Amino acid sequence: MSIPVELDVLEAKTGEYGWAYLLTVGDDMRPKIVACPPDWHDGVMCFAAGGGSARNSVVRPAVTVTFPPLEPDGYTLIVDGDATVDESGAMPRVRVAPTGAVLHRPAPAGFTNAATGCSHDCAPVD
Repeated sequence: MSIPVELDVLEAKTGEYGWAYLLTVGDDMRPKIVACPPDWHDGVMCFAAGGGSARNSVVRPAVTVTFPPLEPDGYTLIVDGDATVDESGAMPRVRVAPTGAVLHRPAPAGFTNAATGCSHDCAPVD
């Protein structure tokens, strides 16, 4: 479940994680996943992700960025966004403007429902 959140704290929250997986979709409709740290510029995450991710982002700009949990029982930070590609440097950079974010982890045994209505243990980024 995606929980809409205010995005003004997202940059600080991603700083707690350090690196992320950038997920794009190829022409064969399979996900392409690359691990890379984002740099933030004017509210946009920037990734030196390479040619395949750049090509995919041009054709299908709806992307997802996933920051894995820091501890085994920690939250994954999942960010959806709209991508553009900057090819002005030596390596193309995928720029992701966030459109939503959620903290997510599997629910523990016996968990029935979160206060947010999510069937997993979801929490808005705040």
